[in-house]
Amino acid sequence: MAITNPLKGRGSQINPHNRFKKLSLDTHAEDGLDEPFEVDPRTQIVYDHPKKILTKNSSPDIPMDWSINPYQGCEHGCSYCYARNAHEYWGYSAGLDFERIIIVKENAAELLEKELQKPNWKPVPLMFSGNTDCYQPLERKFEITRRCLEVLARYRHPVSLITKNQLILRDLDLLKALAEHDLVHVALSITTLNEDLRRRMEPRTSPGLKRLEVVRKLSEAGIPVMAMLGPIIPGLNNHEIPEILEKAAEAGACSAGYNFVHLNGAVGGIFENWIRAHFPDRAEKVLSQIREAHGGKLNDSRFGVRMRGEGAIADSISQLFKLSKRKYFQGRSTPPYNLTAFRRPGQMSLF
Repeated sequence: MAITNPLKGRGSQINPHNRFKKLSLDTHAEDGLDEPFEVDPRTQIVYDHPKKILTKNSSPDIPMDWSINPYQGCEHGCSYCYARNAHEYWGYSAGLDFERIIIVKENAAELLEKELQKPNWKPVPLMFSGNTDCYQPLERKFEITRRCLEVLARYRHPVSLITKNQLILRDLDLLKALAEHDLVHVALSITTLNEDLRRRMEPRTSPGLKRLEVVRKLSEAGIPVMAMLGPIIPGLNNHEIPEILEKAAEAGACSAGYNFVHLNGAVGGIFENWIRAHFPDRAEKVLSQIREAHGGKLNDSRFGVRMRGEGAIADSISQLFKLSKRKYFQGRSTPPYNLTAFRRPGQMSLF
């Protein structure tokens, strides 16, 4: 699809066909005179009122059993985001639609409280942003994540959050209240400290240095913070691993992790289009290295392998991460959750 003017602030420049749709609009003519493909870049909001808000995790690669996603779609616009594929289930494209048509679940906090009120509910850590970032820009307006945290704080329920947005500092009061009972872990996703790369690859996220400042402020408030380096993309940001880990440790992070890029479904084509547009000189090398780590393909859905890759390139990244973590995080670890503090408001408490 030809686009007349590149869209600023968007990670994808295309709207690939939704695999679940039988019909699609093709602007390519047989005579070569293609019709320009125009897309309204403005964010559109779609309201959803689901009956349930908790999603059961079936992947052994993810440690949490349950996740909450207040939003579907994400304005952050990360070109590599695996969550893009989920937008197709809603009838949209994984490309531009994913970052400009955002589904908002306004009743998330009420649904969460209903779950916690069930007599058979057992407290286990709930993960925010298992799919899309719970602190993406629209959270500033809707405050759905904050209202969910208010519920969790009242019930003294454990929670994990991962984000790329400094907006999380708005909720420092609630995070501190949860941390007083060892009920919260936060992971800051830090992909790059190269601001030029960040603006192109993750256009509406907070800058890398701002994320390090978030790590510092959360750590100073007594909230356990993990630095999550992901995804690591060979030829783009793998060389930054030592520097990011060093600066995250200096900021007070108690642990660190990483994942290797994997481009499943429509994301492969979106990322390839993106890198050829922004880094044409190194695009083929980067794509070749990703394929080498995933058995000759950009995509890899094998549990236990997809988030680490395999082969010489994946092994070298793994070794660099391990050596750097050993150097900068020696003796540090994430404290365990307190699963005994759970209470339903109105009940007698031992605390």
